[in-house]
Amino acid sequence: MSLHVFANFVTPFGTAANNRAETEGNITTLQKLLWHGETHSTVSAEAIRFALRRRLGAAEKTNRTWDEAARANVWDDHQFKGWATEKGKTFIDDDLLGYMIAEAAKEEGGDDGKGSAKVRRAVLEVTRAVSLTPWAGDVTFNAASPGATPSAQKKGSNPVPYGTEVHATRYQYGIALTPERLRDKSRAAKAIHALCNLGTVAGNHGRFLFDFSPEVVVIRLTQDPAPRFLYCFDTPDDGKTVHAKNLIDRLNAEDIKADELIVGAADTGSALAAGLKAKNVNVLGVVKACEKAVAVINERLDHKSQE
Repeated sequence: MSLHVFANFVTPFGTAANNRAETEGNITTLQKLLWHGETHSTVSAEAIRFALRRRLGAAEKTNRTWDEAARANVWDDHQFKGWATEKGKTFIDDDLLGYMIAEAAKEEGGDDGKGSAKVRRAVLEVTRAVSLTPWAGDVTFNAASPGATPSAQKKGSNPVPYGTEVHATRYQYGIALTPERLRDKSRAAKAIHALCNLGTVAGNHGRFLFDFSPEVVVIRLTQDPAPRFLYCFDTPDDGKTVHAKNLIDRLNAEDIKADELIVGAADTGSALAAGLKAKNVNVLGVVKACEKAVAVINERLDHKSQE
């Protein structure tokens, strides 16, 4: 049986802005969706993966890095040649996050008219992050000082007005990972460590500071191939506190076993922590929970490799 690693994260409360959808006039909009019939802001899985790649670079060399000066990606092996052989050199980001390179047909209508593609499906799958509270429609009015943004200064020396949608909220998102699908299985624990230490996610050139490291995290280490607890967090008081009623319901139904879970909470004395402890779930501080998960994953993979 394979080890499957699932996790669900909820961030601290913060103000999100500049996480752009389509710009409407001079309003910088948030990405939004309908969630349970109400408008919530959201952060794409691609934005989370981009931030994660930077953190992975602290553990191992990545194939793709972002050059801030050139505003472009820099590749070490853009043809992914290391994957051609079993012992080829591979990179942690390609192993976890997958890759795709597509080449068009050389001659249209010729014998070799078909294109080709090299594809590796992501082993580490990431959900879209969804705000824990609905977006109330908050928009700030701003004015750039004259000359601050020459490209926006049409004429004259008047301030340039613009608006920004903002959302004071928490976000939650989940991941799924099967370590045995990795070329290097030790990268599974490195991914969990990186996710527990994620910093700023999303935004454009003026990135807003929103702490995406978890205030609460539930990690499930199991032989069950289904997560069963994604988006398990909710809030009874507009984001001040967090509960996990859906997770407790799953525990009560015995869909999830308590000994499969490692929970990290910034407040281990909270009602959320107390409710999970009552179900014999191991609740630690966030950093300690992530350290324990990393140790257990490495131990189980090492034990399996010796069988």
